[in-house]
Amino acid sequence: MHARTTPVTETRLVRRRALMAGLLRGAGRLLPGLALCAAIAAAAQGLQALERGLFGHAWLDALVLAILIGAAIRTAWEPAPAFRPGIRRASGTLLEVAVVLLGASLDVRAVAEGGLRLPLVIGGVVALCLAAGYGAGRLLRLPHRTAMLIACGNAICGNSAIAAVAPVLGAGAKEVASAIAFTAALGVLVVLALPPLGTALALSPPQYGVFAGLTVYAVPQVLAATAPFGSLAMQAGTLVKLLRVLMLGPVVLGLSILQRRRGMPVDRRLPVTRFVPWFILGFLALAAANAAGLVPLAARAPLHGLAGLLTTLAMAALGLGVELRGLLRAGPRILGAAAVALLILACASLPAIVLLGLD
Repeated sequence: MHARTTPVTETRLVRRRALMAGLLRGAGRLLPGLALCAAIAAAAQGLQALERGLFGHAWLDALVLAILIGAAIRTAWEPAPAFRPGIRRASGTLLEVAVVLLGASLDVRAVAEGGLRLPLVIGGVVALCLAAGYGAGRLLRLPHRTAMLIACGNAICGNSAIAAVAPVLGAGAKEVASAIAFTAALGVLVVLALPPLGTALALSPPQYGVFAGLTVYAVPQVLAATAPFGSLAMQAGTLVKLLRVLMLGPVVLGLSILQRRRGMPVDRRLPVTRFVPWFILGFLALAAANAAGLVPLAARAPLHGLAGLLTTLAMAALGLGVELRGLLRAGPRILGAAAVALLILACASLPAIVLLGLD
């Protein structure tokens, strides 16, 4: 005898089929962009292996190569709209998951030995660079909002900081676009320049990690910049960079108060994730679990490998987002203000290493 289907059962079946169809459509939309990023990541890994075979050492890490290959492709060819959802997902969610997974390899006890010195030094560097970057922008006769957007982007976390403070400042789309234009292209230049500079300055892996974490704009760029100095530099750079990102909350709150005192409108509907992104909380939670012995020793290497794979995919997506023509359209004053603010940030980072007493 056949089981009789009731209206409730039929409704559930329809819902399940609709859910599966929606998931398949969503996966289909992501597939072209993810496949492109995967091809670039594979090419980067192949070139890194070729470097090691020819020279015995990889002069350019796979993460940096993925950015460069992606940027070269983006300069020669603009991906069709079908590729964009997957590229956005690779540079967004996949990267954030990779950052969370890095928490499994962080030695929290070593970090805790530094006490409050690390966040205080980072907060001081961010405050100094905010003030100096804004002053440089105003000296170059940039409008108040554009100068502040550039200062926040340089001092905290690039595009994310610009997007977070723009509603508070009441910045328009053109101002935001101009401020964001420098981040990807200049960020790639910084990623390429930092490893040789770190070698020239004879910085140890922890020192270089702090230097990169304080200087580079975005989390993915920190991962690429620190990779040539090893996992210890990558851990230090990631931690410092995430602490810099946490400064976004106080900065947004302070700017909001200043805007209200000046009688300017402020967007009151700012989400909590503008202050503390979810992946930072995930990173800290996994790091705490690792310190408590809840992450099995056998799982650490696979988690680290998965984080590396996702990061390489994200670097390819980051390169595909570099638009050199957009940088040129930003104008010389914006580029000058960004370059001066970046130089100030780099100069302030070296004394910070001394204050932290790193060997």
